[in-house]
Amino acid sequence: MDISPLAGKPAPQEMLVDLAPLEREYYERWPDLDDPEQRVSFGTSGHRGSPFHGSFTEAHILAITQAICDYRRAQGTDGPLFMGKDTHALSGPAQRTALEVLAANGVQTIIQEADGVTPTPVVSRAILVYNRGRIRHLADGIVITPSHNPPEDGGFKYNPTNGGPADIDVTHWVQNRANELLRKRNADVKRVTLAAALNGSTTHQQDLIHPYVDDLRNVVDMEAIRAAGLKLAVDPLGGAAVHYWEPINAVYKLDIDVVNPRVDPTFSFMTVDHDGQIRMDCSSPYAMARLVGLKDRYRVAFANDPDSDRHGIVTPGAGLMNPNHYLAVAIRYLLTHRPRWPAHAAIGKTLVSSSMIDRVVNKLGRRLYEVPVGFKWFVPGLFDGSCCFGGEESAGATESNLAGEPIIAKLSRAPGNDAPIDGLKVVAASGWFAARPSGTEPVYKIYAESFKDEQHLQAILSDAQQIVGGA
Repeated sequence: MDISPLAGKPAPQEMLVDLAPLEREYYERWPDLDDPEQRVSFGTSGHRGSPFHGSFTEAHILAITQAICDYRRAQGTDGPLFMGKDTHALSGPAQRTALEVLAANGVQTIIQEADGVTPTPVVSRAILVYNRGRIRHLADGIVITPSHNPPEDGGFKYNPTNGGPADIDVTHWVQNRANELLRKRNADVKRVTLAAALNGSTTHQQDLIHPYVDDLRNVVDMEAIRAAGLKLAVDPLGGAAVHYWEPINAVYKLDIDVVNPRVDPTFSFMTVDHDGQIRMDCSSPYAMARLVGLKDRYRVAFANDPDSDRHGIVTPGAGLMNPNHYLAVAIRYLLTHRPRWPAHAAIGKTLVSSSMIDRVVNKLGRRLYEVPVGFKWFVPGLFDGSCCFGGEESAGATESNLAGEPIIAKLSRAPGNDAPIDGLKVVAASGWFAARPSGTEPVYKIYAESFKDEQHLQAILSDAQQIVGGA
């Protein structure tokens, strides 16, 4: 993989997106439906794209929102819809577009007051809390975010009544209906003016911050964190969590330093990622260079992506911690300190996460549940209790040998649920690699692990690139 000479350095002024033409393209450009890249397409989590490529425009959001309204009607979902957005430049315009359609369809919609931003976990919690004890009039949600994608991108996700990202049967339904609406130039989309939507009886502005912050004590031992006296820091990377840390400090009497409180839709404060792009990827040492540079000032520092559904951890000894190492330790700790967790509940991991997790789970006599990339695959099990943990590492064949060893398995489907992984995992005795399209950007990702050493890992990566390049 070629590394940009700008990687890890502050983004130069000329790299920053021009917001005026970006928003103009959002409102004015009509997608070319003969181009598959410009149709509605739900990838790993939601529809993502950019107006500059004709893949994220107001036309898309009108169609997707109407499709969600049609899906809700078909499913009998008639409770409130919680809608959150992150700090990307297109998230505000997309939320306003969606409100016009939701109001026209009579959907009771709850948004953060004062035009505020809302992390993905806050929307998920709101859905679950509202639905607790109910069997009718259930809530669902929309999160407007392209996650860690570049500043010129937009994204739109649907969370059904279980609070998690929608499964493929739901996203296929919504995707197909949205494209059908687009082919009719959105003639069947219901819509009112923004003023009518904001002032109507269906739009409700609430404080979503403090209920979430107050509820943290029920899932996290906040007193243990306070009593430890560790010097802690967080960088929200300009995302939706930025307004949550001060209330967390105040409520739980913590002293977490917010090292970067800036919100800027161009994300001008970021350091450049490996490929020369601005990307708020908290698993990338290049995008995290500023926080890694502060590693010796804090015992633990961490960062979130713009919608706060992933994190990166920085420590003095490791710098940016390998997320697989954190997952393996977290799984072992939780399984040995949660006696009320049922013994039959499985541990969920994605196909591209470390085999260290397999070994930890096996040593503790628990069942492993291995699925394709995407947190949506864990949601049913977490919701019904058959899965007690779900975690995925988000950092990014015709041959018979891999790094000098015979290939013992080639997987195109996940062992846990037999779902297609949209790629390939190749396994040898001392290591493995997996290759798959990103699902969020037009790039291919290669994941690899060696049980030997760094030289062996590089050999695996070299073979993987040859296999993928020749495919």
